[in-house]
Amino acid sequence: MAYNFKEEMNKPERLTGGHRLCAGCGAGVAARGVLRALKVEDHAVIANATGCLEVSTFMYPYTAWKDSFIHSAFENAAATLSGVEGAYNALRRRGKVKDTHKFIAFGGDGGTYDIGFQSLSGAMERGHDMVYVCYDNGAYMNTGIQRSSATPKFADTTTSPIGRDSNGKVQGRKELADIMAAHNIPYVAQTTFVGNMKDLHEKSEKAIYTEGAAFLNVLAPCPRGWRYSPEKLMDMCKLAVETCYWPLFEVINGEWKLSYRPKNKLPITEFLKEQGRFAHLFKAGNEHLLVEMQEEVDRRWEALLKRCGENI
Repeated sequence: MAYNFKEEMNKPERLTGGHRLCAGCGAGVAARGVLRALKVEDHAVIANATGCLEVSTFMYPYTAWKDSFIHSAFENAAATLSGVEGAYNALRRRGKVKDTHKFIAFGGDGGTYDIGFQSLSGAMERGHDMVYVCYDNGAYMNTGIQRSSATPKFADTTTSPIGRDSNGKVQGRKELADIMAAHNIPYVAQTTFVGNMKDLHEKSEKAIYTEGAAFLNVLAPCPRGWRYSPEKLMDMCKLAVETCYWPLFEVINGEWKLSYRPKNKLPITEFLKEQGRFAHLFKAGNEHLLVEMQEEVDRRWEALLKRCGENI
């Protein structure tokens, strides 16, 4: 079915208002966008790793979720949901469950790239019919803005602080979507909030209704950790895409497909200068750090173009 923005926005919300997420936070936008891709008649079971999304939407006995919800520990959301999916299939075989249920896990980059990576890898390798959604905000935001393996190089965090002898995080960020694609699962995609949310919606729908394991990596900016004004959430996502820091692509049964190619690729400085965590890079004497950042973005972008069969 063709994407109709008005129709999709008029669907009943499965993540209600009244939660405690910060203004300008991408996590809630990611969750609402993914769940909007569900058919109205389908039920969902949501597993949520400990993190910003969980602590802000589910404080017993109150919940912002309309679907069945399971709070798992930081490290085992994927394992928990894979067990639920297995139990559901067993009950269906016995005729005890007839409704259609979909299984969706949410976790931040800390609970996905790092602490939860083992259970995520296991669930994907086993091929459970579920979707794991990482809302990537680039650090452990819920516990004090500590660096994660998703944190960009040179970012200023509480565990990679800038100082006289430090320019922020030393290491580059992990490419988790690449790693998930290497599991040979049916569907992997990278997306964020751009335009009228068409890219997020269509990839979420494919992930949910593709049989087998699927993984979505969604850039979900954090105003506190990135240090941007809350009203600039969409601007941050657009700049991430237009600079090719966060390319939009999907991997369908092993075939890499580029979703969007900027007509005029912007320099990475356009993305960095809007964030307080990179303010030190624009001080005199740090020009070489910006050059290094640009070279890394260009290298990863060119590698993606080759994988997708695009001309460089």
